[in-house]
Amino acid sequence: MTSHHSSHYDAIVIGTGPGGEGAAMQLSKSGKRVAVIERYAMVGGGCTHWGTIPSKALRHSVSRLIEYNNNPLFNSGDRLRQLTFQDVMSHASSVIKKQSRLRGSFYDRNNVDIIHGEASFVDSHTLKILKEDGSVDQISARQFVIATGSRPYTPADIDFTHPRIYNSDSILSLNHQPKNIIIYGAGVIGSEYASIFRGMGVKVDLVNMRDRLLSFLDTEISDALSYHFWNSGLVIRHNETYASVEGHDDGVILNLQSGKRMQADCLLFANGRTGNTDMLALDNVGLTPDGRGQLQVDSQYRTEVENIYAVGDVIGYPSLASAAYNQGRYVAQVMLGQASEETLIEDIPTGIYTIPEISSVGKTEQELTASKVPYEVGRAQFKHLARAQIADTMVGSLKILFHRETKQLLGIHCFGERASEIVHIGQAIMQQKDEANNIEYFVNTTFNYPTMAEAYRVAAINGLNRLF
Repeated sequence: MTSHHSSHYDAIVIGTGPGGEGAAMQLSKSGKRVAVIERYAMVGGGCTHWGTIPSKALRHSVSRLIEYNNNPLFNSGDRLRQLTFQDVMSHASSVIKKQSRLRGSFYDRNNVDIIHGEASFVDSHTLKILKEDGSVDQISARQFVIATGSRPYTPADIDFTHPRIYNSDSILSLNHQPKNIIIYGAGVIGSEYASIFRGMGVKVDLVNMRDRLLSFLDTEISDALSYHFWNSGLVIRHNETYASVEGHDDGVILNLQSGKRMQADCLLFANGRTGNTDMLALDNVGLTPDGRGQLQVDSQYRTEVENIYAVGDVIGYPSLASAAYNQGRYVAQVMLGQASEETLIEDIPTGIYTIPEISSVGKTEQELTASKVPYEVGRAQFKHLARAQIADTMVGSLKILFHRETKQLLGIHCFGERASEIVHIGQAIMQQKDEANNIEYFVNTTFNYPTMAEAYRVAAINGLNRLF
């Protein structure tokens, strides 16, 4: 890219993850002169390089490995097939390259300038760009979008430079085959990596600060995951907090505040993330991030400075690639003065790529019970579906929550292989207005047979049979 000295843009987007991409594309398609700043050589942000894409690619390979080892057709049973972490990483790396190349082509095609370097604010219309070679450029714009994302929280009392102590970014460069691993933090990332390592035959100890796994989920789903972890030999310790971490030549020792000590070949610290704001010199424009490095925005994603907006992980919840992309597109419409009342989707689906997968949209049973909504439950167990029997993915089920009187869908919860795809069928009906959002849809429509989608018909009939 040519460097544009003291160029003036309509808008500059800082960061090329899903949030930055959504904003830049939308602004550029509306004829604005746009630049994006990216401090790494490749576009795509944490989503493409360290988070979403690599971990899901790893999960896919490990799932196939488990499938292979469990299938008497392929595996004569004398020896289990083993893969090293580097083996499965090579597939993930090829996916990362494909994604980054594709995303890079979008910027070219839409005439968006990509400027590589680290951005910091000089004032509310000017950025300083520190290039890799040490040179500094200044560029200015009318409006800015901060889409700088987040990074793993790394407390100062843990030595992350130690070759056996990892965070969720550095774990991707793991180059030995651990026999056992301690994962500290049992949120989404910790649970996903617990599945990946356990699936590769590594002994896993998962340390959870709370008293249950993924407590934002519907309790039954969270219990199902706990059971599957337990059943696969994974050890979970609840209500524990670390006191200290000791890195040794031959392993790691985790000392817990409860007095327990744990030992393993390596430790993955996956507890919390921090917004990437410390390098932006935000005090020069009068913005102050909170203790987690996150920025406050209003319903239009505007910060306290009227020409500076922020989207994605850097504003916190829900910290999902899918949500960030939508926020980016929406903020572009706000900046163009085209934002409609049809604001962002209320119900954002959750996809959790453990083995088996989890996905849900809408309310949990606990939320409905607490707000005294008279709901009923419809269920379909995968083991009864022909498609699941054929594919041998019989673990799991689909649960539909619906209103007893209006029959409106209130929540969809799915546990099992392909859950993150299956959930969208229910989501589509749930998003319909008024009478069109009705569980009867699934009974009166014809599903391909055999499919996983047909779980909706089974679950709908099951639920309607409970009404009296």
